[in-house]
Amino acid sequence: MKSFILMIQFMTRIPIPIEIKMEKQTISRGIFFFPFIGMMVGAISWGLYFLFGFINHEMGALGAVAGMLIATGGLHADGLSDTFDGFFSARSREKILEIMKDSRTGTFGVIAIVFDLLSRYIMIKNLDPDQAFLTLILLCGSSRLGAAMLITFGKSARKGGLGELFSASAGKVYFLISAAAYIAAGFFLAGLSFLILLSAMLLFCLVLMQRSYKIIGGLTGDVYGAAIELSEIIGLITVMAVGKWISF
Repeated sequence: MKSFILMIQFMTRIPIPIEIKMEKQTISRGIFFFPFIGMMVGAISWGLYFLFGFINHEMGALGAVAGMLIATGGLHADGLSDTFDGFFSARSREKILEIMKDSRTGTFGVIAIVFDLLSRYIMIKNLDPDQAFLTLILLCGSSRLGAAMLITFGKSARKGGLGELFSASAGKVYFLISAAAYIAAGFFLAGLSFLILLSAMLLFCLVLMQRSYKIIGGLTGDVYGAAIELSEIIGLITVMAVGKWISF
């Protein structure tokens, strides 16, 4: 329970007034909850989609995007921005890591956030309303499973950062149990469509990991956030493409 509460406090802005320390064992067990907390974020997003959808599809899509940002406090979008600022700076590894740690947002960071939000809005606006609930909860759940995969099997690029704390604490057993439970639940809910969605998103996370290894020699907390944001874009593209043949 402590691990579950800690992960909710870290990954969302859902208010739980209980103080829990970031300890290795608590974080290790918390990896199990990543995709299920993602599904909670997706449910919040759908709630605003449903609420504003009474006006029109455009307002519903805007509500869904706002729901994701409200639920997470923009945590992962901030990681996406920092990652783009660093990766596209064409500097040395050390300078890139320094740029990513800088709280100021550069040109590429702004471009990344605009692209991220606009892409989500356009694709969610074009979702079939009957498919929106499953799409949003499985999209957000799968992106967090992808981040958990990177945390569990990747290596940290920076000593002493929060990303290193998570990667050093991650337990493969908890991840594998989490993945099995989440895949079973997703397949029950959406069948083959879910497996295609998940495969595309996890494959993208692996590509991003390889790219991050090449640029900075590992992964950081910002890269985990970027993986969540960008894999959700890939997931929405997959839903739009696969939806022409298979429905959720």
